[in-house]
Order: sequence, then C-alpha cells, then structure tokens
Amino acid sequence: MRITVLTGGTSSERDVAIASAVQVIAALRSRGHQVAVVDTARGFVPESQESQLLSPAVGRSPPAIAELVALERGLLLSGLASLQVVRDAEVLFIALHGGRGEDGTLQAVLDVVGVPYTGSSALASGLAMNKDIAKRLFRAAGIATADWLMAPLTGVQAARLGWPLVVKPCKEGSTVGLSVVKQESGLAAALSLAARYDREVMVEAFIPGREITVGILDGQPLAVGEIIPQHEVFDYECKYTPGMSQEIFPADLPADRTRECQRLGLAAHQSLKLGGYSRVDFRLTPAGEFVCLEVNALPGMTATSLLPQSAAAVGISFAELCERVCLASRKV
Repeated sequence: MRITVLTGGTSSERDVAIASAVQVIAALRSRGHQVAVVDTARGFVPESQESQLLSPAVGRSPPAIAELVALERGLLLSGLASLQVVRDAEVLFIALHGGRGEDGTLQAVLDVVGVPYTGSSALASGLAMNKDIAKRLFRAAGIATADWLMAPLTGVQAARLGWPLVVKPCKEGSTVGLSVVKQESGLAAALSLAARYDREVMVEAFIPGREITVGILDGQPLAVGEIIPQHEVFDYECKYTPGMSQEIFPADLPADRTRECQRLGLAAHQSLKLGGYSRVDFRLTPAGEFVCLEVNALPGMTATSLLPQSAAAVGISFAELCERVCLASRKV
C-alpha cells in the first residue's frame, strides 16, 4: 500500500507522536509498504531528512509548541490535499496525539480530502477527547466511571466529591496538566495549571486501585495489562521515562476478571462510536470494580507502548499491528 504517516502536530504530545511515527514508519516499510511522512506543523518530510527531523526520544516533560501553532494552521488552511503524498496515498496513518490531531479537527479535514485514514471518525474522535462527554456516554452505557464536576466550582462543591481529587484539562492526553489534590488549599493552583492547557477543566473523584488497560483492535479486545507506576498516578514522566513504570501483559487477574475487563473495554469503545482501534484505561478498585478512566482514540504506537504490548500478548507483532490498523481504515 501507499501509506502517508501524519505526525508531529502542535499539541503537548508532539514528542510522543513523533516517537510513535518513527517506529510505525519502520514497521510498515518492513512489511513492504511505500511510506511517506508529513509533519502537520511543517509539511512533507523527505525520506533523506527523516532521521534528522524525527526523533524517537520523548522528554521527561511536554515540549513547548507555541511557535509551531501558526505553521500547522497554515498547512490546514492551505489544504493537506495540496501535498501529493497525501493525495496519492491509499491510507493516511494518523500518528498524532492530543490537540487537533486527536480531537476530530484533523479528521474532519481528512473527510473532505477523501483519503481513508486510521483511527476513528471526526465525531467519535471528538467524543473520546472530551472527557466530560465521554463520561456521560460511559454512564449511559452502564460503565462505571468516577464522579466529576466541571470548573468553575468552589472548594465546598469540590469537597462533595471527597478528597483527594484529580484536576485535569477536559481535552488533553498523557496526563498533561493533571494534579492530584489532597486538600482544599491545593485546589486553586491545580485549576490554574489545568486551565493552561484547556479552557474546560474537570475535577474528578480520585479512584484508588490498580491501573488496568486493554487494547481494542478491529472490534475485538486484546490482552489486559497492568501498569505499576513509580508515582501516585501514571503521569507523563512515568509514561515516557524508562524505568519509571512496570507494565505487565497479560495482567495477573483471574480469568473471569480478565473477561469482564475486556467486555467493559469493548463497551466503552463502542459507546464512543470509535473505529479501528483504541486503548481503554481502568482503575480496578479494592472492592473488585472496574472504573473507566478514559478511552484513547489514538494511543501511543511505539513498539513498547501499551496498545502494542496488549497486541503482542495475543501474538500480534508490532509490524502486523501497524498493518492491521491500516487495513481496518479501508473497511470504513
């Protein structure tokens, strides 16, 4: 297939997107596909410059991206379709995380371009990215999720959820801008931090328990995994710094608990009308209940990311996974 990988972008997860793209590109080429690369902030990346412009490393904190925003806006306004490698592609592989690449904006542009793309539709992408709307849909589907409120709110209102609380941007990924607040005195600073990344801020009851995840591929749940982070939550540093978390696939769970997690993961995926693949994150409480934290419509796609590990545990290699993600996009 002729595949063009869209990566980079201008979200706080730019480095993660590029790290995913580097490995996706190599995997697809190893399967014999013709692969081109476009940075949605900078434009077409010639193969001769890929090693210079695309780094597989992810830093310990999100990058500064303000200077790239105008470049991305210009590319989207001038039209991705003006790029021959986009027009001529059989599939566009979206290796983007957060921002316009994951919230449905880019997907809406690509619907006009008319080339099949990986992941989910513009509507589904927007539903998954907006944590407030996603949680409402989880509840409607009978999937447990933590109680929450949206800012602005007073300390008295927040306290009704119980301490500690999780404060986070409503439409961000990789736990960027997230804080765990243990008493009212820390609430204002946490709200201010989250507001730097999104105008909508969510305040959510903290759910204690084990960090559990399951991948979804082409309508089927993959292996269930457990993440044991060095920090209280699986934050940006723990996600992308070697040695800061332990990731176990398959998770050490009884068979019936594994099946229940897979059932709920697929139900959460379907409740948001998601497409070819996703990753669903849960907390398994001490009482044995799975509480859905969120669904990632475009999860990380390095070989050691959680979705590829979930696939590998059921015998799907990273290269095969990348290829199947592409093939799933052509069925839509």
